[in-house]
Amino acid sequence: MALGTATAPHELRFDTGRVCLDLLATTHPAERLDSVEVLRAWITGSGLVPPGTPLAHADPSWLPAFRELRGRLGPLLRGRAAPGVPSYDLALARVNDLARAAPPALCAVPGDDGVLTRRVDGPPGRAALLAAVARDAVDLLTDPVARAGLRQCEGDNCPIVYLDTSRGRRRRWCSSEICGNRERVARHRRRAALARA
Repeated sequence: MALGTATAPHELRFDTGRVCLDLLATTHPAERLDSVEVLRAWITGSGLVPPGTPLAHADPSWLPAFRELRGRLGPLLRGRAAPGVPSYDLALARVNDLARAAPPALCAVPGDDGVLTRRVDGPPGRAALLAAVARDAVDLLTDPVARAGLRQCEGDNCPIVYLDTSRGRRRRWCSSEICGNRERVARHRRRAALARA
């Protein structure tokens, strides 16, 4: 999976540790999935398909489908609801329904240098790509060890949920370079203000 950080509206992040969490992160700090071109970039950047996979067949109908899945993931992955709560149960049923489709079929093909590379066996369909994200969510939600590593960023007003795989599981921010840096700068300013007072 690609790694990156985001600062501009169309820059995408792939640093949460899971594809389903990367999709959830596309709402911060503003809507990022606002065009088919950006969605195509997200699909490739998230690792759902190998780099270079043609996605020209993706059309505007794909945007609401990915946004709907993202909306269903929120209650499940942010831990604000539980089984028996209607929004949770509805979200879980929809994610399970989307996960039933077959994900994109990958095959190994020799590259120009003879080394095997991954390719998608034909153009990946919307249902197959949604299934891959939904299955990632199902895997995460049903793995007690991985689920125990889910964290909400401690940065001011940051809604990002990430998988903490750090040693000792003490990671506090979605990104040390973004939210962690903001916290360090704010801490420095507070100390400087106290020193002046």
